[in-house]
Amino acid sequence: MYGIVVRFDIRDEAAALEFDRLTAAAVEHIRADEPGTLVYATHPVRDAPLARVFYEVYADADAWQAHEANPHVRAFHAAKDPLLAQPPRVELTLDGPAKGGPELR
Repeated sequence: MYGIVVRFDIRDEAAALEFDRLTAAAVEHIRADEPGTLVYATHPVRDAPLARVFYEVYADADAWQAHEANPHVRAFHAAKDPLLAQPPRVELTLDGPAKGGPELR
């Protein structure tokens, strides 16, 4: 398994509305076209109305690379980039102690 947590800080309210619209469109494609994407959850950040956090879990690193190569994801990245500052990204391996099913021990 391969996981990523990303925080996006958006420049203003108008940009946040557009970011959310772009996200909703991208998630429709991710649901329909990416069997290796196990979780793709987007969250507003409490007390930070111009921030969003994405929590993503993929079957493996190849599934993440396939996700990133999809035309709908490339289009999302190109359209969102002008709306925000460069986001920090934390990559996770899901090899530690966990609860959540036999595959997570």
